[in-house]
Amino acid sequence: MTSNPSLPVIAKYIASCGVASRRAAAELVKAGRAAVNGVSVNDPSVRIKSDDKVTVDGKTVSPEPVKYYVVLNKPRGYVCTGADSHAKKRAVDLIDLPCRLVSAGRLDKDSEGLIIFSNDGEYINRLAHPSFQVLKVYHVRLDRELAAGEIAALMEGIRDNSELLRPEHVSRIGERLYAFTLNEGRNREIRRMAAFLGVDVTRLVRISVGKLSLGKLPSGHWRLLTPAEIAASVSV
Repeated sequence: MTSNPSLPVIAKYIASCGVASRRAAAELVKAGRAAVNGVSVNDPSVRIKSDDKVTVDGKTVSPEPVKYYVVLNKPRGYVCTGADSHAKKRAVDLIDLPCRLVSAGRLDKDSEGLIIFSNDGEYINRLAHPSFQVLKVYHVRLDRELAAGEIAALMEGIRDNSELLRPEHVSRIGERLYAFTLNEGRNREIRRMAAFLGVDVTRLVRISVGKLSLGKLPSGHWRLLTPAEIAASVSV
């Protein structure tokens, strides 16, 4: 470990190894799950040298030699977490690649649609962190129509469990069908907003993340992003 500012901080290094996004890597360091040369560290800003041995949960980590960028059309019933190895249906298991992949955000078990996976932690951070303003669009089928006043109330923002939930935009696009545009994508945010109005969500599909769209990719299928798509997806 060193204070040389030209060397990477441990959180960024762990992200480059495909273990987690930059933000999640910082959290696991704070939790004491990382060590450098056998010495536990809890400061995400600690800098490391090229010959330092970094471990996470006792396992040595190193940067992935090949970076993969994947779009998956997640089916309903699959979970996005990679941490629960005992989950019966994990979205990441639908992808056949020889590396550990991390998702850019989550879709809950009952939701479907576009989700990005990669072993490039910095890329995942750019897509998932609210500060980068990467908007996500969802098509949401409800059990009844929303009144204009209800949509206005959502746009003003609601409080739920001390969190402010506020979409960037909500519009009606069909019978009981609405397009929700979000920036932050908090846990089950759309379902929580619907519950606040006393409405049930019958189907929720994410159709785009930034400039990446689901297109005609069949449910349960995945594909690699092209270099142009990778560059465009993180451009402002």
